[in-house]
Amino acid sequence: MKPLHISITVICFLLTFNLFAQEPKEKKPFKVHAIAFYNLENLFDTVNDTTKFDERSPIMEMKANREEVYIKKVQNMARVIAEIGADVTGNSPAIIGVCEVENRQVLVDVVNDPLLVGRDYGIIHYESPDVRGIDVALLYQKKLFRPISHSSHEVKIYDHNTKERRQTRDQLLVSGELDGDLIHLVVNHWPSRSGGEAKSRVNRVAAAKVSKRLSDSLQSIDPYAKILIMGDLNDNPTNESVKKVLKAEGDKEDVGLKGIYNPYENMFRKVGLGTTAYRDAWSLFDQILVTKPLLEKDYSSYRFYRAEIFSRNYLISKHGRWKGYPFRSFSSGFTNGFSDHFPVYVYVVKEAK
Repeated sequence: MKPLHISITVICFLLTFNLFAQEPKEKKPFKVHAIAFYNLENLFDTVNDTTKFDERSPIMEMKANREEVYIKKVQNMARVIAEIGADVTGNSPAIIGVCEVENRQVLVDVVNDPLLVGRDYGIIHYESPDVRGIDVALLYQKKLFRPISHSSHEVKIYDHNTKERRQTRDQLLVSGELDGDLIHLVVNHWPSRSGGEAKSRVNRVAAAKVSKRLSDSLQSIDPYAKILIMGDLNDNPTNESVKKVLKAEGDKEDVGLKGIYNPYENMFRKVGLGTTAYRDAWSLFDQILVTKPLLEKDYSSYRFYRAEIFSRNYLISKHGRWKGYPFRSFSSGFTNGFSDHFPVYVYVVKEAK
């Protein structure tokens, strides 16, 4: 499938119409970019890494055709990334956070797929101490985003019974300029609900505290810092980690100067949308939250415009045990699917000069 292309004239018209429909005399062209997050569901290579338990990954459990499956999995991930937001921007995401990747090389393979290679994505990745070896990372189009600094931050969690330290994914903080505007991105993959939501809640609270500390630190330097906190949080927008620790608000009007807005809260609470499903119940674990400065009405720099869930028809299972759920890659072998999570993304816009 070829990437979608829409001229900048059409993009500007669409955004002018939507943003200023109430002010028909004020017609301004806008630049628009998508910033996304996607859980790539067990994107592992076919090489046994003796330093981690990657043999527990679905592809390593396969007895045959690993290479063919890996190639197809990479192609499927590239297809989705290429299409996120493209109907509005005419481009793949300017920036996309990812999780459930084994190493940097699998991302090199994804961004070098024919659907993405022309976008010239850079990669920011650190190895996490997670026992299975799954990491978070950030991909960015070099022509649109210039990284200034990046760092990895550990999350300390402990076994519920033994109280021993458990290794989980680090959080990734990246600061850089999107078309000249300074923004900060925190990429997450919070601890799972293994053992039950209640027993594991303390682990996600611990992860949320790390994200909050990073946000607070940036805001102590600049109260007007534009921060996007994204990830597979393994919690819904209404859970303690998001509402009480991050103090994320579901309504823009309730967000204070150093506050955080969660555009996915009302999608979940009022509409019942989700990004992943289990036992016939939808959860909206994948979210992108933004700080107050991204909500201002001065579009001389990039501002939040709209949040979306990328749930195209081809990403939904059509039959079998997971009918109606996200079309996962692995279920008793390779399904030729994509991921057990839908991607999420936001549009950011500013006036074109």
